Amino acid sequence: MSDVQADRLERMNRFVKRMNEVERDLTAPYVRPKDAATLILVDRSGPLPKVLLGKRHERHKFMPGKFVFPGGRVDPADRLMPVAKPLDPHAEANLMKHLQRASAAKARAFALAAIRETFEETGLLLGVPTSETVKVPAGPWSGFAEAKILPDLSVLRFIGRAITPPGRARRFDARFFTLDASAIAHRVEGVTGPDAELVELIWMPLTDAKQLDMPAVTGVMLEELDARIVDGFGHDLPVPFYSMPRGRFKRDLL
Repeated sequence: MSDVQADRLERMNRFVKRMNEVERDLTAPYVRPKDAATLILVDRSGPLPKVLLGKRHERHKFMPGKFVFPGGRVDPADRLMPVAKPLDPHAEANLMKHLQRASAAKARAFALAAIRETFEETGLLLGVPTSETVKVPAGPWSGFAEAKILPDLSVLRFIGRAITPPGRARRFDARFFTLDASAIAHRVEGVTGPDAELVELIWMPLTDAKQLDMPAVTGVMLEELDARIVDGFGHDLPVPFYSMPRGRFKRDLL
């Protein structure tokens, strides 16, 4: 094994160790995890990559005051949203692995959910301008139609998947994506603030962001992102999959 491979293996083992060291109350009745998607926006225009994080409201029952990436549940309407370009074939294939009733439409919905949730929580519309009038699903996607913007899934990278352990009251099967900040095509002001789900947004260098108060999985995915940037950030890199089937987190590759 080369020094580079040994270093990478040590780093990945450290990620798993970190996930297993977190104290958790795993006494809640079993609930089926809900499909969810999260987006890490990366600004690589300066000397150090910066990521966008939002601080959750202190009054939220779920992760109050924590710094998180925008994200949430997949909505059935996400399958119906038209796009400028489809997912990279590698990303699509990895999204369909270990998935019941796998389909390209389902993979696409995960990616679109990450983009929609980012818009809902930050006001940022991610995509490319279009001169066409397109039919979009009712609800948040109407903002894209009004701004004449279509999501471009070809530049989206699928970088991780994590399932909340059994025994938690809220469980998610979350897919983590990343996208360059140059994909920001428009911004709606006033979405974040004292009465919103995210009270503030911050752009922070990767190394500094890791020191914030955040859920363990958020911190681990920042580490995964850092590792992928070092490895070339290609679509064809294997995707880590964190799960806890028998009381201990494990890290597989999709």
